Amino acid sequence: MKQCIENPNELKWDEFWAYELEQKEDRGKDWDKAAASFHKRAKKDDYHDLLFSKLIIDENDSVLDLGCGEGSITLPLSRKVKKVTGVDSSVKMLELLNERAEELGINNVETILKPLEDITYEEVGAHDVVLASRSLNGIIPIKKTLETINKIANKYVFITLFGPENWKIEGEFNEYIGRENKHFPGHNYLFNILFNMGIYANVERLDIKAYREYDTIEEAMDNGKFRLDLLDDNEKDKLKEYLEKILTKNPETGKLYNKKDKADWILIWWKKE
Repeated sequence: MKQCIENPNELKWDEFWAYELEQKEDRGKDWDKAAASFHKRAKKDDYHDLLFSKLIIDENDSVLDLGCGEGSITLPLSRKVKKVTGVDSSVKMLELLNERAEELGINNVETILKPLEDITYEEVGAHDVVLASRSLNGIIPIKKTLETINKIANKYVFITLFGPENWKIEGEFNEYIGRENKHFPGHNYLFNILFNMGIYANVERLDIKAYREYDTIEEAMDNGKFRLDLLDDNEKDKLKEYLEKILTKNPETGKLYNKKDKADWILIWWKKE
């Protein structure tokens, strides 16, 4: 895909973003199926603490949490602000969120079942802060979605996206079985889309310190990133073989790990003028 231009600022970064996503056959995921185990996986590193340390919020704020999932961010966030509206396209994820909110006695969370790219200002109204935590990576109409997000936010927008090291061992596994690596668009695409919209965002790398650890090879295979549903039996055997080669046992915890197997997230945020 080529664009002939004279001014780099005229590059249509949203078209580059869409083109790369359209090449990825594995960009979609059955989140209803993943819901039951997602919370356990989501809490394996220090992402949540790092994200909360960066958010600029107060007790009187209303927050729109886009791609809220089962509430691993939404519910602790609700303790810090006046109200949270969580949006997700998964029925099962929202069921888990609402069940946990009831168990914890949380009554300032509202949920909306809808793909986040379909949300409109007319439907949700203004919120002080919009948060899209790990939820925009696979959205094709990205410019339209960002325009809506920016319109909804009164004070701040916070977005986290995959960092360049996030898919390290998954990429090496694809090379191991001779499969072409097709990446998600880089966070620089989104930064440039915002720049061309007249939004001059801040960019920070969240310093995730914890490696992922597993009790068994089978748990490492089923960590949610290798997309077992897209692998045939031979590829699953190859995955097990690959993980047996690269994972070692941590003598302190007895768990399996690899130093390359850790999350990498980029925070992009801006203040509304």
